[in-house]
Amino acid sequence: MLLDFTNVLTHNQGQFLHHKFTTSFSIILLLASFFSSSSSKSLSLLKWSRAFTATSTGLLSKTSLLTSRNISQFRSYSSFSDLRNQAVGSVEQASVEKPPESSVVVVTGASRGIGKAIALAMGKAGCKVLVNYVRSSKQAEEVSKEIEAYGGQALTFGGDVSKEEDVEDMFKTALDAWGTVDVLINNAGITRDSLLMRMKKSQWQDVIDVNLTGVRFCTQAAIEIMWKKRKGKIINITSVVGLDGNVGQANYSAAKAGVIGFTKSVAKEYGSRNIIVNAIAPGYIASDMTAKLSEDDKKKMLEDIPLGRFGQPEEVAGLVEFLAFNPAANYITGQVLRIDGGMKSSN
Repeated sequence: MLLDFTNVLTHNQGQFLHHKFTTSFSIILLLASFFSSSSSKSLSLLKWSRAFTATSTGLLSKTSLLTSRNISQFRSYSSFSDLRNQAVGSVEQASVEKPPESSVVVVTGASRGIGKAIALAMGKAGCKVLVNYVRSSKQAEEVSKEIEAYGGQALTFGGDVSKEEDVEDMFKTALDAWGTVDVLINNAGITRDSLLMRMKKSQWQDVIDVNLTGVRFCTQAAIEIMWKKRKGKIINITSVVGLDGNVGQANYSAAKAGVIGFTKSVAKEYGSRNIIVNAIAPGYIASDMTAKLSEDDKKKMLEDIPLGRFGQPEEVAGLVEFLAFNPAANYITGQVLRIDGGMKSSN
């Protein structure tokens, strides 16, 4: 029952720097669980595993998988059972969502639609929420008042995420008020639909600037804060259009697909700093736009959705809340979660 692991990569933080090895550490941990009643047996198993690794691969002890820092941390446990119990305890605790009363959350594009639902969900959870908007100041103020009615704290900030100076001012506002930023929700987005042959340069660029470059600016600003405290959550609202494409939305599809690649890359770059980055790809969500559709258009759209209905903004907000605060989501990063009622892909 041995797994052959090869080409162990060098981690950019210096955590791993080793050659090939032919023993499965995870299987050793599994075997160790049977010896949890005896620390001496567990320690014997540790010695056996080291000896087996050396003889089966010809590696010297200095090329062990564990670095000296990790070995020191590992030896702080009295036995393998301690490691096992800690992991099991973490999973058991994950079933209980911790109240994030002290969490500071920035939500872009939060004056209406999905962004509004997310901001309100954060407020209901007791968070301090910065409600970003571009033009809808009255609607943004109403969102803030609702958050305060729930017992949360809120600030409104008018700013264009495609403008770096606006983003810098937005995060400065959050820092001045609350001292930190714990969670960033990149939700702001626009559409400029047109068939590609008729699409103007401005239609293309406007969508890229807000939907993709805006995500970059906000994420960079958030990471500067999260990097120092070695903790943070970033959730990017993309779209199934970024995965499947859509007629008349080449610009929007390109931007949202870019957000998906961006999400995966940033998750890999900053995972070692405990900064967790994920994306959510909503399908057809009930909105002012869907309300204006004819019954025939609605029927045609619903034919592609096995659940037979449009999603609700609150359902997207619930998934955001799970990723942001539920301990069960702390081992999820670099992922794209579809929330589309099982909508058929064109692929």
